[in-house]
Amino acid sequence: MLAAERESSAVEPALKRVPLHDLHVARGGKIVPFAGYEMPVQYAAGVLKEHLHTRASAGLFDVSHMGQIALTAKSGKVEDAARALERLVPQDILGIVPGRQRYAQFTNESGGILDDLMVANFGDHLFLVVNAACKIEDEAHLRKHLSDVCIIAPLPDRALIALQGPKAAEVLAKHAPTVAAMRFMDAGPHKVQISGQVIDCFVSRSGYTGEDGFEISVPAKDAERLATALLADPAVLPIGLGARDSLRLEAGLCLYGHDIDTTTTPVEGALEWSVQKSRRTGGARPGGFPGADIILKQFDTGAARRRVGLRAEGRAPVREHAALYADETSNEKIGTVTSGGFGPTLNAPVAMGYLPTALSKDGTIVFADVRGQRLPLRTAPMPFVPNGYKR
Repeated sequence: MLAAERESSAVEPALKRVPLHDLHVARGGKIVPFAGYEMPVQYAAGVLKEHLHTRASAGLFDVSHMGQIALTAKSGKVEDAARALERLVPQDILGIVPGRQRYAQFTNESGGILDDLMVANFGDHLFLVVNAACKIEDEAHLRKHLSDVCIIAPLPDRALIALQGPKAAEVLAKHAPTVAAMRFMDAGPHKVQISGQVIDCFVSRSGYTGEDGFEISVPAKDAERLATALLADPAVLPIGLGARDSLRLEAGLCLYGHDIDTTTTPVEGALEWSVQKSRRTGGARPGGFPGADIILKQFDTGAARRRVGLRAEGRAPVREHAALYADETSNEKIGTVTSGGFGPTLNAPVAMGYLPTALSKDGTIVFADVRGQRLPLRTAPMPFVPNGYKR
């Protein structure tokens, strides 16, 4: 056979199912392949209504495809696990106090981002949440570099659900009163009571919508019982991947593999806020992570390009991969749209992408090529919709 014929005849790996698969099907979820899993992209309400409901009330998202990993120092000291993880990320992990979490990135030797992740300090170990498409590689990366001092334990028997929106706290507090006092980025064990039975969960006050809300790591065997109880509240609707994407885009949040990847540094990705002063030049523990020389130099002298927010001058959405130009006639591509679509909250198109730093100032006009037409875009601050985090 020809090479192409051999490739086309290869058996595709079977898609995995999340613990809530049957619930999604029963509630009319439209199931699609995503990151190796069967996942609901939307329900009967549709993406637009799901998006707006989350902004106004509360939406329940299944993110069980993501990876959950416990990182424990062999010494038994969480500080040693934190120091070890700082070998791989540019963030101040040692500074995360018990009961708090922080956004981080695994970097490579050229300063690119291997994955972005959340890191929580649970007192005796670190709890990591990584992206679904990268979780196998992330575990291997941790084992290769940290096995000398840490025990790396994936947690495959846990589901992960997110309750997001301005009514999320009110809904979850009915089952777990302790969550009401949590602040944005607090994280730790909480007891959730459903029909008189207690479920031991890990709860963080965080999410990926720009709204207040919680991410709940729950034993897989208890996931459907918890999700069903939350969905019984009239304030809550099930929300699919479609609305999750439009919500995070309005919030100006990066999607790994689209807005950031192995070719983009944290500085290029406008993620400087995530790298604390202690890890920068002149800090208490500067560098020591892959690509540090490149990344720290960009902090000092700037990067050649930068992720920016983009607002369309018209009504037509500008999608991912659209080329960006300085004017209507130039043949010289100056950048690329990495995420784009319609923002239901704004009732207008929004996008983000990369431009030369010299053209990244808010209010700069550039042009996107959309099916042979040049459509004007204006660089704009992010988030496009003010966030509702509880500080």
